[in-house]
Amino acid sequence: MTTRLFAVLLWILWCVSLPVAAGQTRIKDYEEARHLFWSELYKKGGKTLYCGQPFSPRHRRGVNIEHVFPMSWATRALDCGRRKQCRENDQRFNHLEADLHNLYPARKDINDARASFRFGDVGGERRDFGQCNFEIDERRRVVEPRPVSRGEIARSMFYMHTAYGMTIFTKLGRTLQRWHREDPPSKHEQYRNDVIERLQGTRNPFIDQPDSAGRLHFK
Repeated sequence: MTTRLFAVLLWILWCVSLPVAAGQTRIKDYEEARHLFWSELYKKGGKTLYCGQPFSPRHRRGVNIEHVFPMSWATRALDCGRRKQCRENDQRFNHLEADLHNLYPARKDINDARASFRFGDVGGERRDFGQCNFEIDERRRVVEPRPVSRGEIARSMFYMHTAYGMTIFTKLGRTLQRWHREDPPSKHEQYRNDVIERLQGTRNPFIDQPDSAGRLHFK
């Protein structure tokens, strides 16, 4: 066997061993996803992603839904116009926007401050949100969430990368891989994966097979 043929076979085996997430098609749009998010996925309440702030079904004032992979990045990737235009003209965008694997509860002020900034390491430890360990560097357009939410964030980003072909650049990808290793899937994340599968028919394979994230390649 030639060296070149051996290399090709190794590449094929690597591709086969890497789980490929499939985008959801069951939830038609974000409005339906919002209903399912509150009535099913978080029907008993929960904690916000970035701050760990508890909320109940009856008392969730100041808590809204965060798209971990920003929708402004998705509209650019799909080249479908502004968000409203994408909703009107691109069914793929509607399915992507409604994917529950990318949706998490967040404090509204944190959600607004994050905007579409990328995730990364922020030096300093400056706290602008009280006890919430969420740091922001507006000049670099970078945010750093608390350590116990970083793995969930990474796996959500990986899912969007593989399920919908959303671009993750190398610097961010390497940071997310490190966060993924440092903060492995929790029992709650596994439970959430099960519920989402029931609601939209897809799983996040990086929760089921954490080691597979190390084989991802980024642009």
